[in-house]
Amino acid sequence: MKKFFYIMAAVLLFTAGCEKNAQAENEIAADKLYFFYSDGCPHCHHAMDYINAKYKNKKLNMEKVDVATPEGYLLLFKCAEKFKLGRSIGTPLFCMGDNYLMGWSSEYESKFDAYAKPFLK
Repeated sequence: MKKFFYIMAAVLLFTAGCEKNAQAENEIAADKLYFFYSDGCPHCHHAMDYINAKYKNKKLNMEKVDVATPEGYLLLFKCAEKFKLGRSIGTPLFCMGDNYLMGWSSEYESKFDAYAKPFLK
């Protein structure tokens, strides 16, 4: 019986450690710009084209997150929680410190540039 107890305790400690690591990986970092995208989203492609052209020779601390993956989907909802977006979430979604942008049009370019400044290396 003691062996069973020690084995169960070890399993619980191991899984708790794994959950903490997974949670840490799925947190929104304040010092990183997140670009949540979907491959089939034309607005995401327009946003990426703009970013690639405008920031071609600059280092932008940006992580592209594919919402089609389980990890990406979870991180998307972390961003939605942070900004209290509810279930009305679309792509592209940019999570940038204390700011966010959802959607993309030419009017968003200057706002993106202003929000992105702190994330330039």
